[in-house]
Amino acid sequence: MGRSTQSKLSSRKPRQVRDAEATKKQILDAAEAEFARNGLSGARTEAIAKGAGVTTAMIYYYFESKEGLYQAVLKRPAVEMHEGFKQLNLDQLSPEEALKIVIKEAIAYEAAHPQRGMLWFQEANQNQGKYFQLGNWQENFAYLIKILERGIAEGCFRELDPFIVTLQIAGVCNFYFNAYENLKHIKPDVELLSPEMIKNHTQEAVNLILAGVLRN
Repeated sequence: MGRSTQSKLSSRKPRQVRDAEATKKQILDAAEAEFARNGLSGARTEAIAKGAGVTTAMIYYYFESKEGLYQAVLKRPAVEMHEGFKQLNLDQLSPEEALKIVIKEAIAYEAAHPQRGMLWFQEANQNQGKYFQLGNWQENFAYLIKILERGIAEGCFRELDPFIVTLQIAGVCNFYFNAYENLKHIKPDVELLSPEMIKNHTQEAVNLILAGVLRN
């Protein structure tokens, strides 16, 4: 009897952990949509709870406050991208190949999370980046800066400002998604978020950026 009880208890904990992680993800997903629409000041915890299918008490249990939830929402992309970049082994590739992969991965990530552009806009507009800086985005930008610096040192990239060019590359990759709700009206017969158009955007972004950084 004792062994059976112990077995049931020990098997319950991993499931509880899984359930907690699933609940937190539901809350974060719903919160991301709400914050993207309304920013921190306009977002309502009741709307987030409804979207996540949980009680508001559950939100406060996991994240303590609306501000705590907001910070978690802003940090999540930085953590996800950092983990993704770490797995690419970029230092083992030539600067040109590493740059291509980073561009493709960045665009694929944006395509999977197109509403995050509005999240960044709301943060910049309402808070002037106060909470954005807590996400340690420097690490993600550092991957690209390092590739550019390595390419310059090896002579395959022309002399350029790695930080400024990193910002420009981010703009090329992200603007397509961040401004989608406006851009979709320029050519209404084209579905910009279709797999075919995203593939075209990716290839043209790679071509444009490489043409700008490669030494002639």
